[in-house]
Amino acid sequence: MLERLASWSFRHRWAVVVLWFVAAVTVTVAAGAFGGDFADGGRLEGTDSDRAYQLVQREFPASVGEEAVVVFADPAGLTDDRAAIDAYLAAVRALPNVASAPSPFDEGGGAVSADGTVAYAAVTFDAVDAVDLEAGALAVRDAAAALPGDGLRVEFGGWWYQGGGVPSSELFGIGAAAVILLLAFGSVVAMGLPLLTAVFGILVALGGVSLWAAAVPTPDFTVQVASMIGIGVGIDYALFIVTRYRTALAAGRTPHDATVEAIGTAGRAVLFAGGTVMISLLGMLLMGMDFFRGLAFGSSSAVLVAMLAAVTLLPALLGVVGRRIDRLSIHRRRTASAARLHETGWHRWSRLVQRHPVAFATAGIATLLLTAAPVLGMRLASADAGNDPPGTTTRAAYDLLAEGFGDGVNGPLLVAVEVPTEAARAQVPALVEAVRAAPGIAFVGEPMFSPAGTAAIVTALPTTSPQSRATEDVVHRLRDDVLPATGLVAHVGGATASNVDFAGLMADRLPIFIAAVLVCSFLLLLVVFRSVLVPLKAVVMNLLSIGAAYGAMVAVFQWGWLSSVVGSGPGAPIEPWAPMMLFAIVFGLSMDYEVFLLSSVKERYDATGDNTGAVVEGLASTARVITAAAAIMVCVFGSFVVGDQRAIKLIGFGLAFSVLVDATIVRMVVVPATMELLGARNWWLPRWLGRMLPNVHLERSHATPTDAERVPVDAR
Repeated sequence: MLERLASWSFRHRWAVVVLWFVAAVTVTVAAGAFGGDFADGGRLEGTDSDRAYQLVQREFPASVGEEAVVVFADPAGLTDDRAAIDAYLAAVRALPNVASAPSPFDEGGGAVSADGTVAYAAVTFDAVDAVDLEAGALAVRDAAAALPGDGLRVEFGGWWYQGGGVPSSELFGIGAAAVILLLAFGSVVAMGLPLLTAVFGILVALGGVSLWAAAVPTPDFTVQVASMIGIGVGIDYALFIVTRYRTALAAGRTPHDATVEAIGTAGRAVLFAGGTVMISLLGMLLMGMDFFRGLAFGSSSAVLVAMLAAVTLLPALLGVVGRRIDRLSIHRRRTASAARLHETGWHRWSRLVQRHPVAFATAGIATLLLTAAPVLGMRLASADAGNDPPGTTTRAAYDLLAEGFGDGVNGPLLVAVEVPTEAARAQVPALVEAVRAAPGIAFVGEPMFSPAGTAAIVTALPTTSPQSRATEDVVHRLRDDVLPATGLVAHVGGATASNVDFAGLMADRLPIFIAAVLVCSFLLLLVVFRSVLVPLKAVVMNLLSIGAAYGAMVAVFQWGWLSSVVGSGPGAPIEPWAPMMLFAIVFGLSMDYEVFLLSSVKERYDATGDNTGAVVEGLASTARVITAAAAIMVCVFGSFVVGDQRAIKLIGFGLAFSVLVDATIVRMVVVPATMELLGARNWWLPRWLGRMLPNVHLERSHATPTDAERVPVDAR
């Protein structure tokens, strides 16, 4: 079927190109007309913080809304600044989308530090739409320009003021890919085909992300995630197919036959590799959070589009360029006879590994395990604004608040209490005293009762910062011991408590997510390669490379090793979503490289029955492709590290490190060494299991491997 599709696309090349152009335009226009708004958060259903939020929303509707914090500081004291501050806050209250902005000098309107040098006011917004919220927050900041500048300092806290979001690395990624592809192919024309295929695919995919946002909750960073994945796999898949096409041309095939062969072999591997990536990304649905549904659908859709482009658009483009694929070459041409006698460095490397398989396998696995060791100390929690870059307004606001009121003011806890009867209402003062007496609590405000009198809220400030493990312990202590002892139904909420619950949910569900992805990927590879050990080894190797990335993240971002190199301070925890995100993306990309390598090995093994020779030829024929693809992804993901925000640096570093380790230590050392040690046992499959499995051929060999298949991609 793939061969027929490739032949049809080749013969109707211009129609296919036009169809893809029309599809890109249509999806883009539809996204603009019908696309939905991106979500900036989601409910943590079933958690105590969510129950607190639901109670407050029901009983105190006027107090529910997104908040920003405005911090005022004057070393000489704020007494002389009061009139200016009150006038500013009055102007803020008159702004659109602002529900309230009480003065810190009024009771219940914020607070002034004991020495009178620092004060803060909480500004509540009544907008729901993310665009209106951001507009309101920026208007609050802009209104501060009217404040006098002599001694009075104003800083702002809230995610709207952080800036430095996910960097738009698409252009950087495409630029890096162009350079690497030019070096790999040595031809401007050959370089352009993977790029053009990826660009068409990503245009369609990004329109699809916007359409998904209209159907399911979709975080705004899905656009960047889908872009990076789409560019990465789109270039990877086209790179693999173009390499096979050029090899077939060098072996004497016509452009049509070379295209059919490339799609029938490499294209088949692309579909199965893409399937494993989609399984990995769709596994995020198992996290059970609405917030991740759009991310899973949007990113997996980008992979699906890249697969379709690889087996339809790319054959059409190959039909357009034909034998001109090596035009504008930067390499010196070799004759075909000389090329046939040429043995690449990858042949020699593979044979070196095979002569010492135990040493290479041991060294590679030991390196991975040693790098992964810090993962045992990983702590999942949300980093607070104290980790924002120095000089930013959010970091300054955090530091001023901590200086004036203590670290805990940056992460207040909200105790929501149900008081359906007068007897319950009378017990609230005792609850307040119990919370006040709890270890780790610095301050507890007076209770505020709802208009109906059936609920109360109490604000408590911990003694430690929001990201501190001690604050997490305080939340659990209140929930497990202090509040139940009062006899009232009470819940601990607020942003800090929600972050604690989010980290707990992620930690609980991450093993389920990982196990499900591993099982599905193992079963898919079992069917594809008709082997028990090959998919088992693939799963284990990918786990080792991801584990090494986890360990490196902990060492650099949690322990502070080499933190000055990446521009991140030590001591902060690992973001709860980072391990899931890294696993979903990297496991899929790692399986890409595994399928590309093993499919080439399996094709040669089926043709010759020689495991050693198959490993040598399989590694030599794919190493260049895998290295180029990995280099592109390392450049793309590595660009995240230069961003301002710690969370972006964290995920960028983890992704780049994992791809680097997987494409070098795992794919070029451990895999060939273990395949040599296992020999023919690599392809062992019990007869009873073989009868149950469908007979799927990943690569349909079009010719017995010969020396001609060793022809480098720049030979004619």
